[in-house]
Amino acid sequence: MNIVAIIPARGGSKGIPHKNLLPLTGTPLIVHSIQSATASEHINQVIVSTDDPTIAQTAQTAGARIIQRPSELSLDTATSESALLHTLEQLEEQPDLLVFLQCTSPLTTPEDIDRCINTLLKNNADSAFSATPSHRFLWKHPQQATGINHDPAHRQRRQDLEPEYAENGAIYVMRTEGFKQHQHRFFGTTVLSEMPAIRSWEIDTPEDITIIESLLSAQSQTDTTHLSNLPTSIKAVVFDFDGVFTDNGVYLSQEGLETVRCDRGDGWGIGNLHKAGIRMAVMSSEINPVVAKRCEKLKLECFHKLENSKYECFQIWCQQHQIDPKNVIFIGNDENDIDCLQAAGCGVVPADTHASTLPYADLILTRNGGHGAVRELCDLILEKQHHA
Repeated sequence: MNIVAIIPARGGSKGIPHKNLLPLTGTPLIVHSIQSATASEHINQVIVSTDDPTIAQTAQTAGARIIQRPSELSLDTATSESALLHTLEQLEEQPDLLVFLQCTSPLTTPEDIDRCINTLLKNNADSAFSATPSHRFLWKHPQQATGINHDPAHRQRRQDLEPEYAENGAIYVMRTEGFKQHQHRFFGTTVLSEMPAIRSWEIDTPEDITIIESLLSAQSQTDTTHLSNLPTSIKAVVFDFDGVFTDNGVYLSQEGLETVRCDRGDGWGIGNLHKAGIRMAVMSSEINPVVAKRCEKLKLECFHKLENSKYECFQIWCQQHQIDPKNVIFIGNDENDIDCLQAAGCGVVPADTHASTLPYADLILTRNGGHGAVRELCDLILEKQHHA
């Protein structure tokens, strides 16, 4: 399948002059997007549409093909769609899929791009976009503040709210022929691909620059220190279940039966840790029997329907197996995992973990729960052992 990424990047920017060439952690803004697109498993060609010679030179040096954009499509009033359509007109061969990337989202990873593409293909959809889960209570205030997505008189808990998602402006994937016909990015069957909030920042204001540069620095540091953050001697791994093996969602049938989504790749990673002789267990307060069934299939010691705290279970388990907690990795994703994250030699969280756990995490994975987070951790552990 021929898949092309197009990154529009005009030279004019009133809010932040020369924004697309802004150096972030020493790399021009546009290059961050080019590098992520180039590293994608699916994208065959990366194209930058620009009217600016310096942007063109920078992008070309980074490995992108350049399409010169006419001045009338570079004004403040010009739409991104017009730049995309113009770029497609210049191509010798039309791609099957068009991936529209905005370079104002430099935290986007190759995995984020591939996940959005796979979401479209898996669902046989026409268009897809990246979005982040939102639990915010929205208001409008023409004269008197009024709730938009909630009833202020009946305030619901975060976990009881119907899931909502905020478009984050990072990635759009479209079937080319449908886009050319409709000339806008949302047409036909549209699906969304989740991205964690921590990677959903956009550069619109000078304040955003400071925040994103800090996150990029942390991301870069994490990439090089993942292995060093793991215990020198790894004796065991303890997993939370919901939000780690699953995406924290629940599917409810008409009969009231609950099912969850897991990632098959996690099972392969778990199997490799079994072969490496690493003891593993799952500790969950969830009462759904699916926890025990999944653990049985993966041959994992299982503690669920926990009446006492997860932390107490963790301590007793370590004592019974005579394992020093400093040689144990614990992975969880929410407030009730914090004590275990602190007690373990290495506390790990998925990319979409609840914000409350971040201060207690020694390692933040790049994958979401239920979308390969467990497999990513297993691969890191095996790599650590290989280098030991």
